[in-house]
Amino acid sequence: MSSLSRELVFLILQFLEEEKFKETVHKLEQESGFFFNMKHFEDQVQAGEWEEVERYLSGFTKVDDNRYSMKIFFEIRKQKYLEALDKQDRAKAVEILVKDLKVFSSFNEELYKEITQLLTLDNFRENEQLSKYGDTKSARNIMLLELKKLIEANPLFREKLTFPALKTSRLRTLINQSLNWQHQLCKNPRPNPDIKTLFVDHNCGPPNGARPPPSVNNPLVGPIPKGGPLPLGAHSPFQPAAAPSASALAGWVANPTPAAPHTVVVAGPAVLAGPPNPAAALLKRPRTPPNNPSVDYQSADSDHLVKRARSSGQLVDEAIYPGPNHPSNVYTSDDLPKMLTRTLIQGSCVMSMDFHPIQQAVLLVGTNVGDIAIWEVGTRERLALRTFKVWDISVCSMALQAALVKDPAVSVKRCVWSPDGNFLGVAFSKHIVHIYSYSGANDLRHHLEIDAHVGGVNDLAFSHPNKQLCIITCGDDKIIKVWDVVSGRRVYTFEGHEAPVYSVCPHHKENIQFIFSTAIDGKIKAWLYDLMGSRVDYDAPGHWCTTMAYSADGTRLFSCGTSKDGESYLVEWNESEGAIKRTYSGFRKRSLGIVQFDTTRNHFLAAGDDFQIKFWDVDNTSILTAVDADGGLPGSPRLRFNKEGSLMAVTTNDNGIKILANSEGMRLLRTLENRTYDASRTVSETVITKAPVVNPMMAGTVSGAVGITDRVAPAVTVAGLVSGVQNGVDATLSVDVKPRIPDEVAEKKPWKLTEITEPGQCRSIRLPDTLTPSKVSRLIYTNSGVALLALGMNAVHKLWKWQRNDRNPTGKAAANIAPQLWQPASGILMTNDVGEINAEEAVPCIALSKNDSYVMSASGGKVSLFNMMTFKVMTTFMPPPPAATFLAFHPQDNNIIAIGMEDSTIQIYNVRVDEVKSKLKGHQKRITGLCFSNVLNVLVSSGADAQLCVWGTDGWEKRKSKPLQIPAGRPPAAVGDTRVQFHNDQVHLLVVHESHLAIYDAAKLERSRQWMPRDTMAASISNATYSCDSQLVFASFTDGVVGVFDAESLRPRCRVAPAAYLPAGVNSSIVYPLVVAAHPLEQNQFALGLTDGGIEVLEPPESEGKWGVGPPADNGTVSSVSSTPNPGNQTSEQAPR
Repeated sequence: MSSLSRELVFLILQFLEEEKFKETVHKLEQESGFFFNMKHFEDQVQAGEWEEVERYLSGFTKVDDNRYSMKIFFEIRKQKYLEALDKQDRAKAVEILVKDLKVFSSFNEELYKEITQLLTLDNFRENEQLSKYGDTKSARNIMLLELKKLIEANPLFREKLTFPALKTSRLRTLINQSLNWQHQLCKNPRPNPDIKTLFVDHNCGPPNGARPPPSVNNPLVGPIPKGGPLPLGAHSPFQPAAAPSASALAGWVANPTPAAPHTVVVAGPAVLAGPPNPAAALLKRPRTPPNNPSVDYQSADSDHLVKRARSSGQLVDEAIYPGPNHPSNVYTSDDLPKMLTRTLIQGSCVMSMDFHPIQQAVLLVGTNVGDIAIWEVGTRERLALRTFKVWDISVCSMALQAALVKDPAVSVKRCVWSPDGNFLGVAFSKHIVHIYSYSGANDLRHHLEIDAHVGGVNDLAFSHPNKQLCIITCGDDKIIKVWDVVSGRRVYTFEGHEAPVYSVCPHHKENIQFIFSTAIDGKIKAWLYDLMGSRVDYDAPGHWCTTMAYSADGTRLFSCGTSKDGESYLVEWNESEGAIKRTYSGFRKRSLGIVQFDTTRNHFLAAGDDFQIKFWDVDNTSILTAVDADGGLPGSPRLRFNKEGSLMAVTTNDNGIKILANSEGMRLLRTLENRTYDASRTVSETVITKAPVVNPMMAGTVSGAVGITDRVAPAVTVAGLVSGVQNGVDATLSVDVKPRIPDEVAEKKPWKLTEITEPGQCRSIRLPDTLTPSKVSRLIYTNSGVALLALGMNAVHKLWKWQRNDRNPTGKAAANIAPQLWQPASGILMTNDVGEINAEEAVPCIALSKNDSYVMSASGGKVSLFNMMTFKVMTTFMPPPPAATFLAFHPQDNNIIAIGMEDSTIQIYNVRVDEVKSKLKGHQKRITGLCFSNVLNVLVSSGADAQLCVWGTDGWEKRKSKPLQIPAGRPPAAVGDTRVQFHNDQVHLLVVHESHLAIYDAAKLERSRQWMPRDTMAASISNATYSCDSQLVFASFTDGVVGVFDAESLRPRCRVAPAAYLPAGVNSSIVYPLVVAAHPLEQNQFALGLTDGGIEVLEPPESEGKWGVGPPADNGTVSSVSSTPNPGNQTSEQAPR
């Protein structure tokens, strides 16, 4: 049944309810299975109408559907049995035992025996477990509480417990609108038409004279709404089904009974448009505020933060959510990788590609001659090449040996990385699957060779059934097989397709793992790891070669296929109904090959067709844009996004690969290509790349990115072995080997730290402020880079915006142009709730939404959500105690927020449903830092207890924890706050504490670099952050000094004295930076929030363009800032403030 047909059922249910057809309402609820009326169910249970209770349930689930369903039916039948015993009706009790409860004996025979023994007791309350059984009414009420929990937890009832929010008499309104439209279409409309039937279209008779068509007014259907006519009939919204719809694509995983084949019903293009909503209109405003055209804010309606207003009483319209499970971000076609940046020559026709999941510019390629290659697209270097050969012919089947003798030509059908990038799998056109282990650069080693299928191996994918890394293969032999990646042992086999299996798509919902598969006869099947056969049997559009893929967040399912006649189809599936939700248009009438597709950012689809790459917004069936990559593409080019969607690889006609990029990808590739190294570095460096991520310490999205592995680190000199520290960096943590130093390098002048001591040596500006000054506790740039937002200790926010003009055509923040302290026309201030505490004693926290429309903030009281356009409070939540101390948005879902609390817990809060999903416990003191990694799928937390904890974001389980080591000579009370921030590669972690800076490998939670205050930067660290490209670290100190460090080595490269930016006469021991924020686009710009309430923006002088020169790798000499600390001075591990 299509989604509109489903909505029609809801309209009919509403109509029947309004007309008081009670029995019919509940019958339709049961027969449709769309809405489970909990109130009706409760009434029937409390009345003891057991037959009606089970009949109603049967419309939604059966006894053996899943464990929740089994428990529901067991509790009902047990209660019925106990009531019969309580009435001393033994015959009835025996009948219930034999007819109703016997079914459960096969699952728990001991329990069934125990229930049977109750017949031997005069009073079943003699049984210890039933001793507290009261009267019938109380027992039913207690059982109801349990049943409600089971129903709410049962996946078969998901999205069926809430009736849609409909305006009163919605069906009548639609009929009115239809009649009004029909009347307006009359050739000779009458002023007062007499409509007596709905069975045929309305048509006025011949008129006496022409008159303008008035509104229809008929007592049968009531007055016409003011919204005007709505031409629903022209769109044919309720298309007839060719066959009954299958059970839900998502729901089948809980149903052990295989579904019968069904014909897919394609929904029509009709759109239901409701009447205008003032709240929605308020949110859906232009990108640029009308009273300030220089500021380019994105629209508020894209940020899915609030489902309803709570204490404020303001409405936030539901229209800001395009779907209950599909929160979207603000993207435009400019976010697509469309710019051609480079071409790689592979030398043979490329058949399959896959970007590394962590090293975002590393591309795996498989060809039609069986070669596989690994490319570093940033440097255009081919890191590894392996030609096809059988590793051990003696263990291969005779069928494979015979096939190779007959025709030795072998092609790659599919190549893919494992989720962690440590393995890659290759499926070949003859029998074989190869699995390699990969450790970076050209370290590619044989791991497993599997004689997997008879004939070609058409697809493979990695998965984690039972938390065990496996590889799934499918082939011409119509079989799907699952292999253990470590041992090569076959662990599952799935049979049931009647044609060669073309593709596989493993996925999981909650804890249920499953596999979708497609065959070349157009059949789609789904399999659980229980060997009970296919759960789904659908026909794919095109009935031939189809591939399937989920969106990155796993909530939306797409498929793309081509028929034998060349008709191509790209569709989204409605998992709740097992039908096609939307079909995307724009394909060539006859595609020149099998169309390939990919998806990225939970927002875009791309397919290769008609010598082009075509893009779609996932929420719009019309093509968004198309590019030809400067020509040279085949008719149906193969394509692949990298994980962040900043790069795309596409095949060419001349056996090459073109790399397309968006602006983020361009920055990333330029950084990799133009990166220069000191002459002392003679070993090439392997680069891990990553697109921008939300910076949890500045709540901004950083642009461009690089990270480093396999670096040549400073050598351990004799002095270093004694002291353990060089240039303030713990050299004993380095495991790299000292490279050979050319003679000409040794003769160079020694490197010296750049010192900026006077205002003229850098660009700086103090932001104008007419409001009451207050110590700046938090400071963040907006993601667009055009404004700065500060939160003072007095709980008041201040927003500065740079104007777009001739001096500043981009409107971006700059240190040589004064911004405007901005306030809305109402003049209100964004002020946090402080409750009953002293605001100066609170721990402020702040987080900015990705599109700069909302800011979430707290200052010891309730958490407030502000609209950045109006400064109005949209909602408040989480009243203390405990108070919130740190906020971080989930990078993939703005509805999910990690909230660090004063009581040391972390609450995973869903704003949309106003519910705490998980509470994480692992710290002993308040939470001081939180940051997410999309690559590792973890949340890292830091606390005032000097602890780091790593939590998995899939199940929110605690994976690792590590205490920080407080440097010798510091009292235990000097633990202080610890903040954390991920490098753009989302693997390396910056940890900042008043006593030191440190870099960790978050995957292992192992420290690789460390720096402690010393010499000219000896004061305590007040705050630190990565630059937007993660190449620098900006750190502020409590004596007013600011240090600029190389992010890879944590060696200082520039020192900015307080006299360079503070007004003359200001005492830097009193006025110093509490917080530092990095510009999200300009790698050398940062801002300081001061203890006197001032904000300073700093940039290097235009003549230099950067903050000093990076220090060389150690060559036995000691730099001007190095000294020899106590060997016990091992710094603790904490993060930026």
